[in-house]
Amino acid sequence: MLEKLAKARYFSRVTGAVNRLISERGESNAVSMADDVIHNYRKLSKDQHAKFFTFLFEKLNPDPAAVMTAAQNFSTEATARNYIKLQRVTEPPRQELFRRLNRATNGTAALVAMRRDLLQLLEKQPELTAVDFDLRHLLSSWFNPGFLKMHQVDWQSPAEILEKLIQHEAVHAIDGWDDLRRRLQPDRRCFAFFHPQLPNEPLIFVEVALLPEIPAVITPLVDKKAETVHQSSQYKVAAFYSISNCEPGLRGVSMGNFLIKRVAEKLHAEFPGIKTFVTLSPIPGFIDWVAAGADVAGDKAGAQLKPAIRTAREHALETLGLTTRSWTERLSSGWHPDNASEKEKAALLCLAGIYLALGSAGRNGNPVAKFHLGNGAKLHQINWAGDLSRKGLRQSASLMVNYLYDLSAVEENHERFTHGEIDYSRAVGRLMQP
Repeated sequence: MLEKLAKARYFSRVTGAVNRLISERGESNAVSMADDVIHNYRKLSKDQHAKFFTFLFEKLNPDPAAVMTAAQNFSTEATARNYIKLQRVTEPPRQELFRRLNRATNGTAALVAMRRDLLQLLEKQPELTAVDFDLRHLLSSWFNPGFLKMHQVDWQSPAEILEKLIQHEAVHAIDGWDDLRRRLQPDRRCFAFFHPQLPNEPLIFVEVALLPEIPAVITPLVDKKAETVHQSSQYKVAAFYSISNCEPGLRGVSMGNFLIKRVAEKLHAEFPGIKTFVTLSPIPGFIDWVAAGADVAGDKAGAQLKPAIRTAREHALETLGLTTRSWTERLSSGWHPDNASEKEKAALLCLAGIYLALGSAGRNGNPVAKFHLGNGAKLHQINWAGDLSRKGLRQSASLMVNYLYDLSAVEENHERFTHGEIDYSRAVGRLMQP
């Protein structure tokens, strides 16, 4: 009973603090009021977060009648005055609340944490996407790459930053301090974006290997016992082999594409001999797509494929036979790239080519492919036995991809991708032939 009363008291305090802050006309008390909102929000239990965001959704929406009147006035007479009035009345009061909260002590970090809580609720309460839309809109402005600072992270960086790299590496887990030390040696680079309000919080980081040639296999790049190449004259290729977001509260706020391009420009300036910038990327979801029938662009019949490619797809699916024996069962019985038949290899490479080269621009395209191709990269090469880890075998039958970043063509490729066109190499095109 006492716990229930305490919860009710905390919720009443935070909503009261919100109402006082949003009603404040001057700025003299705004910071202390914002601090009060954040202080009381942090006292809420997890099950009260939904109630709090529902309060923001229901009580801090635009006034529909005022919006209708302003829209009609602007439609009748499109003057600057009517335009400004329309903008003012359509903006939800909660956006102004978020702006005022951002002025609080550590307000930016508090809002990012608040959105982290909000994102966990959206699946069960989709109406709260309106609140998330407003908060993400503001965070996208505040975390605009123009405000972010790119720094190289090395072994001399503060320990708390290095610990966050180990904690947040999402592609190839860092196996302790020795592994991290190897990834920060002279033939490796790590760069991260930081925000002025969060100076010791890497927001997103990318790991790069400096190599003599384009890599096809991930193991040498993440082997903590791999020999370090100190001679920069051997660096001909910069391979981006991992990019990880550190802050779930910034999901959907675009930063990674800008980071990769800035890193490429910096490395090219530091090492003029590096002419090639590529990724070595996983293909998450590939086997799931194959097992579901290798649908392209939402068309189960594959009618949007050219007849020859449609035939190649059907032959590949027949060769793999996943309708009678699942991929998990194949792996459990010992399937491995080393013992795969040439027909199986050709089938998997063919389907991977179709999946990436023809399906990436669609709504259900591979997320990694969409990220790099949307950045203006080219689908350069699909590599057999690139990732022999358990995860790699399970999600992509060990296949990995090189996306090529030609700095002179990224803008054109980006524009083409927005219109559904994917730039891929002849080598990838040959994989899709019957």
